[in-house]
Amino acid sequence: MNTTHKVLVPLILTLAVAGCVRTAPANVEPVQPPGIEPLPTAADDGLTERKPDLCKASTYASYVGQPGSIIPTLGVTREYRVVEYRGIEAQEYNPNRIVFRLDDLGNISAVDCG
Repeated sequence: MNTTHKVLVPLILTLAVAGCVRTAPANVEPVQPPGIEPLPTAADDGLTERKPDLCKASTYASYVGQPGSIIPTLGVTREYRVVEYRGIEAQEYNPNRIVFRLDDLGNISAVDCG
């Protein structure tokens, strides 16, 4: 076999096999078989579900952007937690606890319940 055949034969075979691969059109949604519950997506997996503002975190929303060092001076009368930037947080959820989340500079970046 000459050099041209050594190059062309694998190329032609590759193109022939690639032409046999069937792909679904991009705008077609997958069909869910009847009687089978769909798997949860990232948006509804339950991990992001939160109860209403039971801890009244919105009361402290105006402190977002302030230094985390002011938290003890706010007079919070209910249980609260301060979560450092990239800090480890226990996974028990308490809808009545206020959670102050700090950014990498130590400022309050979010206030929520948990």
